[in-house]
Amino acid sequence: MKHLHSGKVRDLYSTDEGDLLMVASDRISAFDYVLEPGIPDKGAILTQLSLWWFEQLKDIVPNHIIRKGPDARSVVCKSLRMVPVECVARGYLTGGGLAEYRATGRVSGVELPPGLEDGSRLPEPIFTPSTKAPVGEHDEPISFEQVVASQGEAAEELRRITLEVYKRGAEIALGRGIILADTKIELGWDHDGVLTLADEVLTPDSSRFWPADQWQPGRPQPSFDKQFVRDWLTSPESGWDKSGETPPPSLPDEVVRRTRDRYLEAYERLTGVPFSR
Repeated sequence: MKHLHSGKVRDLYSTDEGDLLMVASDRISAFDYVLEPGIPDKGAILTQLSLWWFEQLKDIVPNHIIRKGPDARSVVCKSLRMVPVECVARGYLTGGGLAEYRATGRVSGVELPPGLEDGSRLPEPIFTPSTKAPVGEHDEPISFEQVVASQGEAAEELRRITLEVYKRGAEIALGRGIILADTKIELGWDHDGVLTLADEVLTPDSSRFWPADQWQPGRPQPSFDKQFVRDWLTSPESGWDKSGETPPPSLPDEVVRRTRDRYLEAYERLTGVPFSR
């Protein structure tokens, strides 16, 4: 097969039939850097969790899956014309959204009530798109009006699908004791011009998952996602200056192990089945 593209996590190949083979690696990224070393089994966990979620969402939006791939971390999927916008939904305030809110009182142009804290639940889920930057560059928040300017009539459908995916995911996750704080999805047009869900969906790489019984606004939340890695990188222990030009240090064995444990627990709690390669 011909190698087409490697992103932060996934590698794409073309098949003899003209479809795509998408392989999720064990690479992990944070702050727009790909980190070393990878997280064992992460690619397989992400792929199998995405396949599970695609089934839960298929009445909301079609997906790009044609069939499972030759191993647990790969799938054969349709080739799409990808939407050049990061489609993000937030139900809770944290991360980059929190920083933007503290500076402006808004997130991606959406006015929010005063007095919100880290981890606050929003009055309703909001669509907070951003640019889709190349590897090594930073995504920047944009308003819905900017999406309309670049995508025209499709903007409303992008917002609708993103929010419906978030709401379905949040409802299912909460039933399993997990808060879905926010999520990012990838959409593209198929050969018939139908908006189609692609890449991964509702995984610990693309979403923030918090244990519902430990939710406490006003502080960073315990998580089942790669926030654990972000927190270590910005801690004094790592010795890394996020604002500098030096790449992040290698992840210690303990951080790798505990990150894998979080991904594994998210998979098993959400799906209700043991993880198997």
